[in-house]
Amino acid sequence: MKLDIWKVDGSYWKFFKQHYYLDLKHPPCAEYFVGTVDGELVCHIAVCPSFQTKGYRATRLVVMPEWQGAGVGTAFLNQIMQYHLEGKGRCQRKYPTYFHTSHPQLCGYLRNSKKWKQVSAKLTGDNKARSIKSMYNTGKGFDGGKKKTTGGFGGHFRAIQGFKYLGNEEI
Repeated sequence: MKLDIWKVDGSYWKFFKQHYYLDLKHPPCAEYFVGTVDGELVCHIAVCPSFQTKGYRATRLVVMPEWQGAGVGTAFLNQIMQYHLEGKGRCQRKYPTYFHTSHPQLCGYLRNSKKWKQVSAKLTGDNKARSIKSMYNTGKGFDGGKKKTTGGFGGHFRAIQGFKYLGNEEI
């Protein structure tokens, strides 16, 4: 089996969206990648700049159900992360990529891989009310506080674990 990887635009998300557990808008400034096997769409990921970490943030990893557990998703993830670590991504910056997941098997793989380092673990989820307040306060300067913020992040009770891609050699 040969995995081919393609850099694409955000329009490919429609083929993967129904298999993703969250319903969020497209990440801003993202580079999108898909993986195919014999022309069949198999996996998807988006990679965005992460200015706070001087790195990248990978999100929206989706592996089609019939391909899950075959090792295609982790091979795809590692190749895209290495691509960015080597400076082939946006602005040719040789930055590491951070990735968060709640998938138990994927967490186990990443935790035991020499290419990855676990950097965070949150077992109880986040406070959505605090997130809404923070988003409201951040937006006050733009509209004088007139716009009501109803959305926020958190409020779920998934165990989220964060990882940093180290690549073929530790950084």
